[in-house]
Amino acid sequence: MNTPPPIDTSQAHSARIWNYWLGGKDNYPADREAGDRIVAVLPEIVDIAVATRAVLVRMVTHLVREAGIDQFLDIGTGLPTANNTHEVAQREDPAARVVYVDNDPLVLTHARALLTGTPEGATDYIHADLRDPDTILDRAARTLDLKRPVAITLFGVLPFVGDDAEAKRIIDHLMGELPAGSHLAIVHSTSAVTGEAMEEAVRRWNEAGSAVYHLRTPERIRALFDGLEPVEPGVVSCPLWRPDPVEVGRAREMDEFCGMARKG
Repeated sequence: MNTPPPIDTSQAHSARIWNYWLGGKDNYPADREAGDRIVAVLPEIVDIAVATRAVLVRMVTHLVREAGIDQFLDIGTGLPTANNTHEVAQREDPAARVVYVDNDPLVLTHARALLTGTPEGATDYIHADLRDPDTILDRAARTLDLKRPVAITLFGVLPFVGDDAEAKRIIDHLMGELPAGSHLAIVHSTSAVTGEAMEEAVRRWNEAGSAVYHLRTPERIRALFDGLEPVEPGVVSCPLWRPDPVEVGRAREMDEFCGMARKG
């Protein structure tokens, strides 16, 4: 594992802002100040962060229980927090294997926390960029059997790839190297629900963050799944994706959408 660089705590960092909203401890005053500036224009951003983590749990649980997936390639990992992908997957199947990928040096400093899985399973961390799918697949093959179905999760990372054609090329490259039965899960921000409030929140995020964040419409998010078999209920707001029974009827739309599809 690479040696992590020094951390600058005087500047807000997007991963630490997200950690702050999730109630984590890996954040500093600059991150909390930037996070509060965003909350001022979009108070529900904290609920969105929580809903995004909740849908990760539901999606990974579905993939293990219903789709029989026991291998995960989690690209755009972010800082470790509660219910990381390997924790959810290995609760369902202790032998599940998970490879995390991120290019953020800050995440690298915390990566060891992602490597504590079950004795029966395996976890690994790759420091690599989403835009370099060949490197990701080559290194993932050390832990995952790429001749068997794999679930690729892209939770909150595609907004950092603003060009739709580039994002689709990356997805097609990754999925093209995997066998039938593999799945793709995406979580992506939009402004379809709150409009200008979300757009202003993203402007403030970009002022504080280290990489520019782009919104997509639900239609553009759906297009990223072209060529794959949609899994019900398709691309919807995160709280509406297979909500837990106690949440049915109470779930409301938020500006974080998600979807899942299968390679036939």
